[in-house]
Amino acid sequence: MRLTIGFLYVIISPMQPASQQPNLKELHHAWKNFVAHNTFVTGMDPLVMRSWQRTAPRLNPRGAPRWTYLSEDVLPRTLHQHASLLALARPLMEDIHQFIEGAGALILLTDSTHCVLDELGDDAVCDEFHALGIRKGVFLDEARIGTNAFAVVLTESTPAQIVGAEHFLEYLHRYSTVAAPIFDLDGSSLGVIGCIQRVENHSAHALGIVVAAAKAIENQLTADSLMREANVRAGELNAALEAISDGVLAWDVRGTVMHLNDHAGQLLGLEPKLVVGRALNEYLTLPEVLARAAASGQDVREVETSFVVENAARECFVSLRVLKNQEGTPIQFIATLRRTEQVRQLVTRLVGAQARLTLDDIVGNSSATRRVRKQALAAANAKGSVLLIGEEGTSKNALARAIHNSSKRAAGPFLAINCRAIPRDLVLSEFLGFEHGAFNAQASSGQPSKFELAAGGTLFLDQVDALPMEMQTMLARVIEFGEVIRLGGTRVIPVDVRVMASTEFDLERRLSEFSFRRDLYYRLSPIVISIPPLRERPEDIPLLIERLLEKLSRQFARTIKLSPGARERLLHYRYPGNITELESVMERAALHSEGETIKPEHLPVQVRERRALVTRSGEPVRTMTESEHEAILAAGRAAQGNLSATARTLGIGRSTLWRKMKELGLTMDDFR
Repeated sequence: MRLTIGFLYVIISPMQPASQQPNLKELHHAWKNFVAHNTFVTGMDPLVMRSWQRTAPRLNPRGAPRWTYLSEDVLPRTLHQHASLLALARPLMEDIHQFIEGAGALILLTDSTHCVLDELGDDAVCDEFHALGIRKGVFLDEARIGTNAFAVVLTESTPAQIVGAEHFLEYLHRYSTVAAPIFDLDGSSLGVIGCIQRVENHSAHALGIVVAAAKAIENQLTADSLMREANVRAGELNAALEAISDGVLAWDVRGTVMHLNDHAGQLLGLEPKLVVGRALNEYLTLPEVLARAAASGQDVREVETSFVVENAARECFVSLRVLKNQEGTPIQFIATLRRTEQVRQLVTRLVGAQARLTLDDIVGNSSATRRVRKQALAAANAKGSVLLIGEEGTSKNALARAIHNSSKRAAGPFLAINCRAIPRDLVLSEFLGFEHGAFNAQASSGQPSKFELAAGGTLFLDQVDALPMEMQTMLARVIEFGEVIRLGGTRVIPVDVRVMASTEFDLERRLSEFSFRRDLYYRLSPIVISIPPLRERPEDIPLLIERLLEKLSRQFARTIKLSPGARERLLHYRYPGNITELESVMERAALHSEGETIKPEHLPVQVRERRALVTRSGEPVRTMTESEHEAILAAGRAAQGNLSATARTLGIGRSTLWRKMKELGLTMDDFR
């Protein structure tokens, strides 16, 4: 038959039939037969037979029980030890009592040592069984009171009912006991729940009821364990979410905030304890890109946007992960937030923006080099912009990095940009960045300006003379006010960045030609450092050669040396390409040398034959090809890329100009 307690269905074991009442006379006859002859009659319950066999050597079947109780000081500690079991079992005991009310039953709960922990029954019933010897703290094991359902259950690990003369002691033949075991999650016994009543009141349903109660307790134990484990996992997850450096914001499809870690709370200016469990829109407005993605169930990666919290914009980079059920329907949204400054610093580090050079890496003992180092040290300690002037190959970039690394901004990024390498039509967007949707309404995100990426550090503009006039205007404004407005946007973004610039040309001459803005020149030149060409400081060449030999030896994993002849030629060459040319010449020679020593034949022909002659002014004598290249380049830049004007300046035809440009590898971009 089926019974329910707390909506739990159980099937009564066929070993203990509930469809009929036991025959008390037959049971008494079987007991007398066992006591007299130590044999069993046919049809006896195997549980009872095994219990009698265990009990017979210990107890006199016609004697009194050996009642044993916990002392008054030990019982409270035992009850405290089993507090969780008592708390789970008590409501089920009350259910049983209500179900069999009036049957004269005492409901009992024991632990795994047969000790009674709790009892429940009518007052008269309790008084009767207390007089019998059954109360809290008593032990119901077979060794003390013989066969009974509570002892059999713990020994056999199965539900049992013991009726009338099935009890080994005649003292208990007036009663029936039914009980069921309670198992822990690991299968070990926690205790027993059951009841005792007069045999004439024995119910065929009693065993099913206590089995249902035991199963209900086990189910609650399982649920509590799962809940504790879930809480532990949730605690571990929360700890992990708090430990990561990103902010985490999670909400469900109803818009209820499920989680907000401390990092996200700090970034958004919200208190996590107040927000979690409340409606998201009570505290902030989602950016349009996130709201649209959440509505469509689409993930978003690294979008720069802003949350509106208390009418204030909170800028950050956001990624959105949409969690879906098996049907593909969104059920939860998890957004990770990172400060814009954090992402930009990471980007600049990944592109190698952290400079490592210092002023000690500026090689040379000439008076000119010592002057440059002194000026560079002064520039490092100052705050204003720095303008570096020097021929191509004089290591202006390296000097700028050294100044940055010796300054108070050394911990910030160093972002170097070659202004001549950026196409004219992309200059503004590259430097100023652009907001989301500035050029394409479907674009997922905008782009920060170079000033933002270099925030807290240095922005180095190599060949600044190549900037178009409109960009020069914007650059002067950013330097003056320390603010930038992205293309397509209206937000004024404060930027803390130091600007350094370099050029190969005389910018004052460019001012007179109106090809460089006067206000920008003055903004860039609070500190001007002129780097002399290598031919004007020949005493630095030996030190540079030694430094390069050390570098090449590490690079090629072998010792690189110079023969006297090769050294003599390197020392007396004029290097129109300056330090860059010297580095190139020595690296090429090291590649061509088969052994450890670089010989004259390993050097380029112009070095071996000293073709780089100089005029009285100290300028190298150029070849015809070099002269044509420089003449066309200068004329083209003066004409601002106008080919007809360039050809007229050079005194040649337009088609001849095109042919020469093709031969020399010149393009229109070179005239910018």
